[in-house]
Amino acid sequence: MSAKVCQEADHSGLLKFSSAAFYAGSSFLITVASLGCMITTIVILYSAKMNKTVQFQDFDRSIFFKIFPLPLLHVGNHMTGLASTKKLSLPMFTVLRKFTILMTMILEVHILRKTFPKRLVYSVVAIVLGALVAASADLAFDAEGYTFILLNDAFTAASGVYTKKKLGSEGLGKYGVLFYNSLIIVIPTLLASVFTGDLHKAITFEDWVKGTFIFCFLMSCIMGFLLMYSIVLCSHYNSALTTTVVGAIKNVAVAYIGIFVGGDYLFSWTNFLGLTICMSGGIVYSYQTFNSKPSSESKGEATQEQLKIHIAENSTGKHSAGIY
Repeated sequence: MSAKVCQEADHSGLLKFSSAAFYAGSSFLITVASLGCMITTIVILYSAKMNKTVQFQDFDRSIFFKIFPLPLLHVGNHMTGLASTKKLSLPMFTVLRKFTILMTMILEVHILRKTFPKRLVYSVVAIVLGALVAASADLAFDAEGYTFILLNDAFTAASGVYTKKKLGSEGLGKYGVLFYNSLIIVIPTLLASVFTGDLHKAITFEDWVKGTFIFCFLMSCIMGFLLMYSIVLCSHYNSALTTTVVGAIKNVAVAYIGIFVGGDYLFSWTNFLGLTICMSGGIVYSYQTFNSKPSSESKGEATQEQLKIHIAENSTGKHSAGIY
């Protein structure tokens, strides 16, 4: 069946750009959402709901159906992300994360039935091509690390696309998605931390009596909440693909910083060229997305220029995609 075009153009350019900038900034300041971040999200949103500052659906049995499979995807994303960072240097981690963009585009076509203008597809191809060029010069190749990072890419892409889909669920909205996703996964995360011994290590940590550490811990929890909120907000006003590209641009910036800070980056001109191609593709994508001015005439032209992607089901029940 042919894909349908999803209209993000209803939101103003300022809202789309501001939400994307908010996500990029929050994501730059914190890279791992901990148990404390989930609890902070629950406390803040529940308090806001009680004070009637925000509104979202009260808990009932339908919540599990409406929010699924976001909690599972979040846990998978968290676990594979931690595993991959242990095996790869920070610069290579951020480079290989670019494959999330291609996976997000494919999932948006399959799940959200979207089509994309050719110019956006070309910019995405440039980002992925840059990642391939950069990864080809990785002198510290680790097969296990690459496996974990690709799984992490898949979980991230699926989480972004389903977040966009769930934002349209009646009664949830962006606050409901945030609150119930955190509420459902906080208990399994707590049990996992008990099983692995991480909770015991956290409780017996000596610096809990130091005011500086407590302040930093609380700030990290608040930043974790802001990061999750910014992701949902950016996905609400933009597409899941745009949110992923914004994160990719931030990651390339981190890779550039890693050249000078950290000490684990093995410099090569091939890798540097790949990073530059990634950044160039991301900038072009951002310019085309945030500077688009839809009109009745341009919408008609854009419809004719769409890159059409068809998903067909063969006799074996498997899906195949065609691009032309």
